[in-house]
Amino acid sequence: MTPQARATRAAEVMMAEDSASRDLGMHIIDIKPGGATLSMRVSGKMLNGHKICHGGYIFTLADSAFAFACNSYNRLTVAQQNQITYVAPGKADELLTATATETALAGRSGVYDVMVTGEDGRTVATMRGLSRTIKGQLFPEDGDDT
Repeated sequence: MTPQARATRAAEVMMAEDSASRDLGMHIIDIKPGGATLSMRVSGKMLNGHKICHGGYIFTLADSAFAFACNSYNRLTVAQQNQITYVAPGKADELLTATATETALAGRSGVYDVMVTGEDGRTVATMRGLSRTIKGQLFPEDGDDT
């Protein structure tokens, strides 16, 4: 299986089981080994008292992109730590896009940077995620007994 085919299959399996991302209307725009781009439209239910997107929803989008990126090798991987910085508000009915990029991977530990942007290209938030690989796979691969 090619690395790209593995990443694509891993994303399909994950999304099928990820009711949080699906229920928030997230869509996978791009997937590759060590990287993922997801989008989500800000609905009225996601607005806070300032009538802007609640930071928790922006974080959830960033965290989901991070999860798809770090699981793209078909090795079960979880978040160890995340830090988000909000730069600009997400607007009502705006399509937000989160792009996660692997910056380091050594053994069971990974580092991923996530950029969340608005429809006009402005930076809404940046997130750094630290991952930890655990035992198991998203799907069995030929010749693999794990």
